Amino acid sequence: MTATSAVPQSPSTNPLLKAWDGPYGLPPFAEIRPEHFEPAFDQALAEHRAELALMASQTEPPSFSNTLAAFDRSGRRLVALEHLFSTLSASATSPELQAVQRRMAAPLAAHSNAVYMNAALFARIEVLHEQREHLGLDPQQRRLLERIHLDFVRAGARMQGEARRRYAALMERQAELHTRFGQNVLADEGDYQLLLRTPDEWAGLPDFVRAAARQAALDRGLTDADVHVITLSRSLIVPFLTFSERRDLREQAWRAWVSRGEHAGDSDNRSIIREILRLRHDQAQLHGYAHYADYALADTMAGKPAAVLGLLDPVWERAKEAVERERALLDAERVRLGHAETIQDWDWRYYAEKVRQQRFQLDEAEVKPYFPLDAMVAAMFDCATRLYGLHFVHQPKVAGYHPDVKVYEVRDADGRLRGLFVQDNFARPTKRSGAWMNALRWQARNGIEALPIILNNNNFAKGAPGEPTLLSFDDTRTLFHEFGHGLHGLLSQVEFERLSGTQVLRDFVELPSQLMEHWMAEPEVLKRHARHYRTGEPIPDALLEKIQAAATFNQGYETVRYCASALVDQAIHGLGTGEVPDVVAFERDTLQRLGAPAAVGMNHRLTHFQHLFSGSSYAAQYYVYLWSEVLDCDAYEAFVEAGNPFDGATARSLMDNILSVGNSRDPGDTYRAFRGRDAQLAPMLKGRGLLPA
Repeated sequence: MTATSAVPQSPSTNPLLKAWDGPYGLPPFAEIRPEHFEPAFDQALAEHRAELALMASQTEPPSFSNTLAAFDRSGRRLVALEHLFSTLSASATSPELQAVQRRMAAPLAAHSNAVYMNAALFARIEVLHEQREHLGLDPQQRRLLERIHLDFVRAGARMQGEARRRYAALMERQAELHTRFGQNVLADEGDYQLLLRTPDEWAGLPDFVRAAARQAALDRGLTDADVHVITLSRSLIVPFLTFSERRDLREQAWRAWVSRGEHAGDSDNRSIIREILRLRHDQAQLHGYAHYADYALADTMAGKPAAVLGLLDPVWERAKEAVERERALLDAERVRLGHAETIQDWDWRYYAEKVRQQRFQLDEAEVKPYFPLDAMVAAMFDCATRLYGLHFVHQPKVAGYHPDVKVYEVRDADGRLRGLFVQDNFARPTKRSGAWMNALRWQARNGIEALPIILNNNNFAKGAPGEPTLLSFDDTRTLFHEFGHGLHGLLSQVEFERLSGTQVLRDFVELPSQLMEHWMAEPEVLKRHARHYRTGEPIPDALLEKIQAAATFNQGYETVRYCASALVDQAIHGLGTGEVPDVVAFERDTLQRLGAPAAVGMNHRLTHFQHLFSGSSYAAQYYVYLWSEVLDCDAYEAFVEAGNPFDGATARSLMDNILSVGNSRDPGDTYRAFRGRDAQLAPMLKGRGLLPA
């Protein structure tokens, strides 16, 4: 099944059907229109089918070269189109592009089904897999064979007859539903705006929040001088909930934020979630698993739900105890301020900020002027230079897909081009929420020297015209986090695209990103780069000491919110039936059963939980951030033990054993090669302030 386009297009009229011969092989962004994609996909899908048909029907016996290596480098036009299409759909969408996305979801899923259920092709791969001990493969070739074979098996290659037809249909339907879910969340986010017009309505908001809210108004065409807009971008709504003195407006904004995807009408995600869960349950059972969590976790480091809960449960209990200690501090502050109302969800951040100011003499409004975005980007580039010898060179003449996008050459210490880094930092109505890394091209050497093109997307609230964008400490952590993913993609040095960059097991993929967060909090880095945006003065030692003293404050709250989302994810994907009549009630009942503290909430409620329902990559696997945090905290201890956060030998070992190897080795082996042992739990608990005092 392929998409059909209303108007046939040729290479002369469709830029996607021409060679992408722009700078660094980037797509011709300025020429691309939504109507170009469907005919381009038609051709790319046909080309890939023809390649695979030849591969499957060849008379030569299967070999690594004519089957595995050939499969890895097949479908080049299709792969490039998919990367581009997903990038624009997430970061620069439009109603026209969303319509294409909906129409293409099923055809692209159908093509994937056809690839991985190609019986003749799988038979050749199966022969090689059975003979793998006797083929003389090097370790990376062996890894590619094992991973591709497992990809086919987990995609249903061994199914026959009706099971095969049923599996293909449910995967196509899931693709359609994932697309609708994500578009519904974007619609709810884009439609909402809380207008502030009077000093009373913006009471308590620091200048940096007002500036961002003013810019959000201008971005939406609201030019009246006094109008400010609070959107559902995290970088805007969280500061509003933190500082606004208007409790009624905090409640209004909070309710809009947590109810995304839960409104009756076109953007209601509740029935979509129910159908996705039924389809996933059927998918798992066709593979012989009791439920989807068993299926999803079979190809992870954890392996089974029991191992996931073995990590989450004790952290959850420690975090709940910490929350109650924090609640006592917040309640005391509430009483001190003479407020009678019991603390609710929309109050927690407000009172936490008051306690932070009282207990640690630390005010976020005092901190943010030292964290302008441009300086923090320079800080992360400087860390990459000192650790790995990389240099990032801005290319202002190279255009991206939006004016906000910046393009950088990445060169190593001897000047050799290692790849391209593309950064898109600002929130806008045409961009989905959150922060992520993706690739326009993965590094590979299989038939061509492919240099990586790696993208980082953030959703920071842009500063007012002529003013810098100021980041919170949490925003800066997000910036470094995504850059860690970016380095994982940029530093990849493997032969085969399937094994490149971040294409590792899901509970290992967050190790490089979360590890990079440690450098953003290093005093040595902050003293060099955290400078007041007006005076240029470095961040004072006294303020640094306050930041460090407050580092674990409110971590019970943050840990409970994360664990609540991860535990609900495990619960809903671990159902033996897949039937959830009311997903909102299920979420509520699960949190009640777990003893979730009042007024804390979750990182992501089910109706807007894009990790789970805009795709399947994190379904039953939201736990991976905590699993990887055990690894990243333990890994950073290697630098602590070396006595230098930029210790050269430790950085080289990290690059050689983790960042450059992609999925070419087993993740447990790669970690032990770096650390000399398995990771230990204590550094993570210490980092979150969850060890006994």
